[in-house]
Amino acid sequence: MMYLKTLLTAAAVAFALPAFAHDGVHISDAYARVSGPAAKSGAIFLTIENHSDEDDRLLSAATDVAAVAELHTHKESGDGVMQMLKVEEGFAVPAGESHVLARGGDHVMLMGLNRSLVDGDIIHLTLTFARGEVVELDVPVDSKRSEAPMQDMGGMDHSAHSN
Repeated sequence: MMYLKTLLTAAAVAFALPAFAHDGVHISDAYARVSGPAAKSGAIFLTIENHSDEDDRLLSAATDVAAVAELHTHKESGDGVMQMLKVEEGFAVPAGESHVLARGGDHVMLMGLNRSLVDGDIIHLTLTFARGEVVELDVPVDSKRSEAPMQDMGGMDHSAHSN
């Protein structure tokens, strides 16, 4: 009887392991913000978890709701003014760790929105990683979400960042 119980337990664990063993990146807590329905720019925030044993890097983002989707960050200039900058090299996601894209920091910048976006709308987003993984997800627009104050993107000139 003990042998049967041990065998059943081992079988249950072996069956459950694939559900927990996810090799690659996992995206969670994704949402987008715009300043209003007439906005021409917006941003997407999310958490990237690297479940593999190799470092990875988010290289690019793409969506059909904007002319341009770029990886951006905020940095303080020498005179104390915050600037938004395109991050050409992408965002590193070390093995077994996470990288958070959050307001006031790293984010996916959407420029040249081709339609109005309001709370509850869905943005289809494609993320491409250095190790070859392409992740597609649907991101809800949630401009009322309360977190750290977001920089006012309405007055920023992003034309210098366009390709």
